Amino acid sequence: MQQLFDWGGGMWGGIGLAVLQILAFVVILLVSIAFLLLMDRKVWAAVQLRKGPNVVGPFGLFQSFADLIKFVIKEVIIPAGANKTVFLLAPIVTLTLALVGWAVIPVAPGWVIANLNVGILYLFAISSLGVYGIIMGGWASNSKYPFLGGLRSAAQMVSYEVSIGFVIVTVLLLVGSLNLTDIVNAQAGGIWRWHAFLLTPDKIAMLPVMFVMFVIFFISALAETNRPPFDLPEAESELVAGYQVEYSSSPYLMFMIGEYVSIVLMCAMLTILFFGGWHAPIPIPAEGFPDWLISLGGFLVFAMKVIFFFFMFAMVKAIVPRYRYDQLMRLGWKIFLPTSLVAVVLVGGYMTWQNAPVREQFNTLDADRSGMLESGELAAVTFPVGVDANEDGKINWNEYRAAQRAGTN
Repeated sequence: MQQLFDWGGGMWGGIGLAVLQILAFVVILLVSIAFLLLMDRKVWAAVQLRKGPNVVGPFGLFQSFADLIKFVIKEVIIPAGANKTVFLLAPIVTLTLALVGWAVIPVAPGWVIANLNVGILYLFAISSLGVYGIIMGGWASNSKYPFLGGLRSAAQMVSYEVSIGFVIVTVLLLVGSLNLTDIVNAQAGGIWRWHAFLLTPDKIAMLPVMFVMFVIFFISALAETNRPPFDLPEAESELVAGYQVEYSSSPYLMFMIGEYVSIVLMCAMLTILFFGGWHAPIPIPAEGFPDWLISLGGFLVFAMKVIFFFFMFAMVKAIVPRYRYDQLMRLGWKIFLPTSLVAVVLVGGYMTWQNAPVREQFNTLDADRSGMLESGELAAVTFPVGVDANEDGKINWNEYRAAQRAGTN
């Protein structure tokens, strides 16, 4: 943010640049969603040996934009018995919360709207609020089917958020940071350092655990975003369209866009937590290239990984039959929750054992027990360039541990 203030020539110029940055990000994201939605329909059509959308524009590329115009010009119909304020507020809440979650997602080196040190906690908070839009829509419609859909969605999202939370805790224990950029940088150096395929000497014992956590996160992400085979809140064979029954025109469009933004957000989280973020499978030397070109290359790698996971989401939608609701709850509470809890204990115990010698060295150097190695204490040891990540002239525990890991791998 300080850099934006410098470029803008003051506070108001910096705020203006920040607003432009957010608008540009949202526009690029929504245009990407339009083409990913087309891809979703094309994949589903290909599995069923159909062509899918192929009329509007070359190869059907403008189909999503035609659908947008159709939804916008339709009349907004509100049921006579509905609570109009809550009815119209629900899709706005859903779309807004879905978009706000992207504020802390780093899509390339240095390309992030808000590089929060507690980015994971921020995402936890936003994802927990996301269920309110669906509950509001189901309740305000004043109809049984939407109300049942809203109740199903609340139970389903809460159930699988617990498993997702414990899976993320295992990643945090490996990295030692809540910052998403730090999580990505911890996986730099090749596919063997990605958390889904850990093959480094100090962490290879965690490979089976982390691969299982990756699978659990992927399946839980399907349930969290109400995607097939877990689309029980909008099961057409039982609830017509669930919480969306009474919605049409722009409000329905906002629900749909919010759902797809959340799906792509989960794809981005899979990329960041388990697939190395913007890092390529094989390290590519970056010396001699300008920063903007390195960031652009990282963004393209990140985008390809997100598209791959979206394709996997689309394939699951096309080939896996819908679960019954009791099967859905049993999977979340009786399988995923105990498994992720055991994984947290295993990873926590392993990392404590791994870090014990390094922690002892750090405590020996930290004579005043401040939790920081300051100028006098730093004179006793030599560190490679770049260890002081926040450039405050002090080395904290996480920076010291990262330097020791870099020296042993």
